[in-house]
Formats: sequence, C-alpha cells, structure tokens
Amino acid sequence: MPTPEIGDDEFLLKVMASGICGSDVTEWYRVPRAPKVLGHEATGVIEKTGKNVTKYKVGERVFVSHHVPCNKCRYCLRGNHTACETLHTTNYYPGGFAQYIRVPKINVEQGVYKLPAGMSFEEGTFIEPLACVIRGQRLAAIQKDDVVLIIGGGLAGILHVQLARANGVRNVVVADVNPYRLRLAEKFGAHHTIDAKDNLPQKLREVNDGRLADKVVVCAGATQAALGALECVDKGGTILFFAVPDPTVKIPVPITEFWRNEVVLRTSYGAAPGDLEESLAVLSGRKVDVVGMITHRLGLVDAAEGFRLVATAGESLKVILEPNRV
Repeated sequence: MPTPEIGDDEFLLKVMASGICGSDVTEWYRVPRAPKVLGHEATGVIEKTGKNVTKYKVGERVFVSHHVPCNKCRYCLRGNHTACETLHTTNYYPGGFAQYIRVPKINVEQGVYKLPAGMSFEEGTFIEPLACVIRGQRLAAIQKDDVVLIIGGGLAGILHVQLARANGVRNVVVADVNPYRLRLAEKFGAHHTIDAKDNLPQKLREVNDGRLADKVVVCAGATQAALGALECVDKGGTILFFAVPDPTVKIPVPITEFWRNEVVLRTSYGAAPGDLEESLAVLSGRKVDVVGMITHRLGLVDAAEGFRLVATAGESLKVILEPNRV
C-alpha cells in the first residue's frame, strides 16, 4: 500500500510494533469487514506532522488509540464512553499492521499517549489491552476479598490475573483447556488453576472452601466458557462477560435462580481515555509483567504465521508484529 498522505490536522506514524489481538482472529467479528487492514495496538514514531499540529513533534514515541469517543454525548457524559457512536466510527488508516498510518484530527486531539523514556514500543502495545482489563475489573467491582475465577488463560486472562494480583485480590483461579496456558497462569500469579474439561464447579469448590466464585470473568469466546460461568458464580456474585460467543449463540440464563440470589450479569467492551491513562500508569510503574508475556516477535512478511499462532491458541501468548523490521 502507498504511504498515506496526511492533512493539516493529522500526523503520520511510523509503526514500530503492533500486537495481534484475539479479536483480530475472531472470524465472526472480522470477516464481515473484510478486506481491511487490522491492528489496533500500534506504537511508533511520529514521522511527519500537519502544519496545524503543535502538540506533537516529529520523532516523538507514542501509542495511538484507534477508537476515540466524542466526550460530549449522553453516553460519554454518563461514563459509557465505549457506547459512544463516535468511538465506534473513528479509526486510523489503514490499520496497525502497516508500516505507516495516518492519524486523523480527532485521534490526534484525543487519542495520543506519549511513551515514557523507559518504555519500549512492544510494552506500549499492551496499553490498549490492559486498559480494557482495567475497565472490566472496575465495572465488575472486583475487590480484594473476592474469589475471582477467570475462564480462559489467553492474553486477556493473564492480564486479568496480573491486575487482580497487583490490586491485592486474595484468590485468583484460572480455568482453561490448554495445559500450556494453565502453566502460564501459574507463572503469572494465579493461586489455583483448573482444567476446564473437568467438572468446573466441583473443582472450583475444592480450591475455595466449598464455595463458588464471587466474580467470574469470561475471557474465552467459546460457548462452553459462557455456559460454565453460569454454574460457577456464587450468591450475590457477578459474571463479567469480557469475551462473548458469536452472535448466533443464545445463552440460556437461569434467571429465576439469579433473581433469587441477586447475581449480576455484566459486560465490558473496549477502553475509555481514562482507562488508557490508568493503563499507561500501571505499565510505567511495572505493576504487571508484560514483556514476559511476549512469545513471538514477527515482521510483516510473517504476519500470516502470527495470525495462525493466535488463532490456534497453542504455545503462544502475545504475538507482536514489527512492520518496519529491517
């Protein structure tokens, strides 16, 4: 693709690193939008600025948020920034998996975050996914004395583990069908791990004094993950659907039981500016280990292999593309 031309209120970013997200390999999510250059975790160096851009300079190292809210509509003013129509229609061009991207005016004004001197480009690719996790845990009101069950030990699940541990949560349990990811969950701080092919509620009770979980975080899009969550939440607990099955799947909710036990079903989507700022602070303070989560670093020529690694969910965790790798 040709290098994008920029306008007076825009800048050109030379992409140095961009992580492959689980949504990038979710067929029902991406296929309807094809053909499209994906990638929304881009960090890089400002290559060129429009004449009206004064806040940023050529050579600065930045992370650029792909979606930005208007901060004016009813949803934004009520704290529901990720429901904002502007957020859902903004993006940079052509996408994070490109050597250069054009950053539009609204993103320049509201979606650029300078990387601290000690933060690498690859660490910066975690700003967006960690911000999503921060938002999810806040919306689910996860507390220190909670028992938190995380279903799915991929990138999001491990970030949830690390953030919960960093915030002092006393018992974090991870369930997955992949032994490799269960080992990673233990490495990054899970107190207990469960093979999700087993009787999940029973195994959970065994590591939780006979009780179910106060908070269940669904980090896998498999239907069984969503169904399993319904069986693992304790009375007065909350299920956070951080990941969901494809739109054709209908989940039967035991609504009468949940009504009687005051169980909360909660969703979270994306990240707002405040979440991104908090994420940057957490990463700057080295409160979570993201470098240790990187299993593969690939150039654009090997992008297909990167997508395969993420899609098959084998022995990989975080795959980062480096579009300008020499």
